Amino acid sequence: MPELPEVETTRRGITPHIQGHTIARVIVRNARLRWPVSPEVTSKLPSQVITGVERRAKYLFIHTAIGSLIIHLGMSGSLRVTTTDEPPEKHDHIDIIMDDGNCLRYRDPRRFGCFLWTEQPTEHHKLIQHLGPEPFNKAFNLNYFHAQAKTKKTSIKQFIIDGKIVVGVGNIYASEALFLSGIHPKRAANKVSKKRLSTLLESIKKILALAIEQGGTTLKDFVNSEGKPGYFQQTLSVYGRAGKECFNCESRIKQITLGQRSTFYCPRCQH
Repeated sequence: MPELPEVETTRRGITPHIQGHTIARVIVRNARLRWPVSPEVTSKLPSQVITGVERRAKYLFIHTAIGSLIIHLGMSGSLRVTTTDEPPEKHDHIDIIMDDGNCLRYRDPRRFGCFLWTEQPTEHHKLIQHLGPEPFNKAFNLNYFHAQAKTKKTSIKQFIIDGKIVVGVGNIYASEALFLSGIHPKRAANKVSKKRLSTLLESIKKILALAIEQGGTTLKDFVNSEGKPGYFQQTLSVYGRAGKECFNCESRIKQITLGQRSTFYCPRCQH
């Protein structure tokens, strides 16, 4: 599914094409997403000027003077800028058409995404208000990270993908950050020293920054706003490499399941 780097790549890709433009009309071909598409999307968005495009965790906000559209890409969703001349395909469920003829088109084969409307500050929305800090925010610092970890007996892998602790460290990037830090994914969070947590914190930021720089990770469904895939998968050290040699020590990468998610690690480099 699209993770934070993919969503940030999307935000950066669509913003120059829609910010400052007036929404001419909205076409909803299929309102049956994870939750029904808010009726305000078609009744209130048209004629509104897009004042900003923001990201919080894996949510995108399209702001106007009267409220904000909250978008989540779900398991297989993508946004891209096209024109109204391009006919929609089977899974193209929503078009937001701009005053210049550009079209922000939402595609979602599995329909696990969402298009919701809010007129309150987005940080107060029930989907947003309990989220942890952004990984690049100063609130995500060593003292905070250590204070959260020292009371948690869960595995460090499950700890760092908990969106209430820090947002955006999805399954792929958790495995990669733990490998870079040399920490075994099954180690209990409260058994990781403050010094090693410091290394992990920096590894999380480094891995996510690199993924954003390279355009996100393409697995099966994600394409960015220009219709091009991301390329971070070319530099994955452990994720998806079970049975292959570790780039550092030539041991075989192992795969286990933690919290019903596939987890990859090197048994020699990580302890």
